[in-house]
Amino acid sequence: MWDGEYAVGLQHLKSYEYLPVECEQMQLISDRISRVYSDSLEETVKSLLQSLGKVNRPYLTAVEEKLLSVVELEYGNEITQIY
Repeated sequence: MWDGEYAVGLQHLKSYEYLPVECEQMQLISDRISRVYSDSLEETVKSLLQSLGKVNRPYLTAVEEKLLSVVELEYGNEITQIY
């Protein structure tokens, strides 16, 4: 079960034969997920973010991108209020 935030260095991603640009894309996706993830989120939203974090490719599909964007829009105000 995914219950926290994990940082993965780019050097570890390279062991999976990802190109440097793909590693950067994966890092951007990870950063976006980390910015909105919180223990106070609804269980469904947490599950969605956890699933997106487990995607084993350097991009999101159109539907995955839309879902993440909706979560970012919905919880974006909460993020800026915390900081």
